[in-house]
Order: sequence, then structure tokens, then C-alpha cells
Amino acid sequence: MHMSAASKEVQRVMTFCNACRYCEGYCAVFPAMELRRTFSSQDLSYLANLCHNCRDCYYACQYTPPHEFELNIPKTMAELRLETYREFCWPKGFRGLFKRNVLTLVLAILVCFAVIFGTMLMFQGKEVVFSNHTGSAAFYKIIPYQVLVTVPVTIALLVLLVVAKEFATFWRRTGGSLPSFLNLRAHGIAVTDVLFLKYLEGGGQGCTYPDGQFSMVRRWLHHLVFYGFALCFGATVLAAFYEHFLHLTSPFPVFSLPVILGTIGGIAILPGTTGLLYLKTKLDRAPATGKSTAMDIGFLILLFMVSLTGLLLLIFRETPAMGTLLAVHLGFVAVFFLTAPYGKFVHAIFRYAALVKNADEQILSKL
Repeated sequence: MHMSAASKEVQRVMTFCNACRYCEGYCAVFPAMELRRTFSSQDLSYLANLCHNCRDCYYACQYTPPHEFELNIPKTMAELRLETYREFCWPKGFRGLFKRNVLTLVLAILVCFAVIFGTMLMFQGKEVVFSNHTGSAAFYKIIPYQVLVTVPVTIALLVLLVVAKEFATFWRRTGGSLPSFLNLRAHGIAVTDVLFLKYLEGGGQGCTYPDGQFSMVRRWLHHLVFYGFALCFGATVLAAFYEHFLHLTSPFPVFSLPVILGTIGGIAILPGTTGLLYLKTKLDRAPATGKSTAMDIGFLILLFMVSLTGLLLLIFRETPAMGTLLAVHLGFVAVFFLTAPYGKFVHAIFRYAALVKNADEQILSKL
């Protein structure tokens, strides 16, 4: 079977590592590697997405450059991960979006803003859009209820379909079986690994990120982003429940549960994304690949702007700026979800699949 250059390099590196095994306590990659004597393409794609880029193995390895073996696990894994994002993309015609991710984000932002603002001004008029609206159903005076519900639900269902297809493709192409997928114990272990971000602690002292010093900072920042996003998502689901089952109309009071959850989540995301962006400016480039840098930065900035505009909308929702801020916030949210299957967000989908597969393998190995 044909192997790409990235796959061949990971295969070469893993062959050396499987003989050495000095780094077996750092993360899930090495125990998973030790269950194999040879490495197929599907094994390599799986291991690359199981890697959390803690980079501890790079600084511990005696065979990194300038040694003649030139082993660089984090860099080779990152390059193959990026390749799997494109390979398992659906529809296949969208693969190029990973190579032009920043351009895609910029164009998507411009298009979404133009569509939202243009539609608002065309059907509501500037007198309505730029006026002060307060009280129950204030948002619906700017954008009709049917539009504000139908369009986001349609986008969400479309994205869910694409993500499910990409997950299924990854699972199938990395050797996952139906019994493995239905292993609830494996899912339980994987969910626990995700909730605690277990493998961002490396061998227990943290990542050697952005340099060779052990630190938990990257893990803490990821916690802020992950749980901040989870709270914002929970706030959205709860708001929908309030609207459709309790018949309460948004915008909700400041001290209502959806607003509290969304506010805490939004505030958490801001320092989380800012901190991760800062770490990238201090990054040791030797164990890193530059091929995904722009995509990573674009994703963090987009998530920052979704959070920032949401908080600004909350603060200024009873002023004439509400219409503009609502359009801007909805624009960033739409771009985030529309581009999610074709950018950095997809790493969360593939990594979870890899964690489930790893948990299933470890369970079977102990029987």
C-alpha cells in the first residue's frame, strides 16, 4: 500500500522508538506502539492523532538532531496529523480548505458579515437595526424569530453530519471495528481522558511547551478553552430549552442560568485563547511543524472573537449598538461552525476517536 512521505517518516521513527522504549511513560502513544511489531498506514494515522504534542519525548530522546538518527517525534506526528485531516475530509472536494485555512476563514467572515448585515438592512431597515431595543424578544426585533432559529439549526445539523462522516472515515481507515466502537468502557475511559486532559501532563510534570522546561501552563490554558466552550454550548442548549419548553423569551435576565453559564464560559475562553497564542510566540520551533501554524492561530483568534463579541453583546444589549453587535457575533459564530470540519477543530474529533481506540486496545491487551 502506498505511503506518503510523512507516513514513512513516522514509521521510521516508531521503529526506532519501539526498540528503545525509553519514553514509554510519557503518553498513550508509546504503550499503543508497543502493541505492534510493524506499522501499517492505518496504525500510523492512529498513533499520530493519539499524540497530544506534549513534546516531552523530544527533549528526553538521545537520538534527536544532530544525532544521525534524527528522530523528531512531535514534528513528524504533527505533519502526519495534518495529512490525516485532509485525507479524511468530507466531502473530498473540500480538502484544499486545510491548505488555505486562513484565506477560508477571512472569506467566510466577509461573506457571513455581508449576508447578515445586508439581510438585516434590506428587510428591517437601518432605523430598526440601529435603534435601541429592550425587554422581551428584543433580538427578534432585529432578526425575526423564524430566521434566528431556522438558520442556526440548519447549520448545526449540516456540521453534525459532516463531523459524523469524518469521524466514521477516521475510525474505519485506522482499523477501528464496530465492537470496539460499541465498547462503552472504552468510551468511558476516553471521556475521562478528555475531561482531565490527561495526556497534556506528559509524564506527570506537564508539557515541555513552549520550550524544554516542564510546565502545566498549556494544560491549564486548554482547560480554560475546553470548559469555557462547554459552558457556552451548555448555555445555548439551556436557552433553547427555556425558549421552547418554558416559553421564556430571550434576551434572558443577567442572572438567569443561561446568561451566567455563557458569561463564565466566555470569560474563560478569553485568557485561554490569549495564553495559547502567547505560548506560540515563545515556541521552540525545532520539534514543531510550520505547516499548521497559521491554521492553529486562525482557530484561536476566531474562538477569541466569538467569545469577545458575545460578551460585548451582553454588555451593550440595551443600547443602539445591540443590532450591530448581534450581527457581528452571529457572523463569527456562523463562521466558527461552518469551518469547524475543515480546520483545527477537527483535531478534537480525531483525537477522541484515537483515545477510544487506544482504550479498547489496552482493555483487550490485559485480558
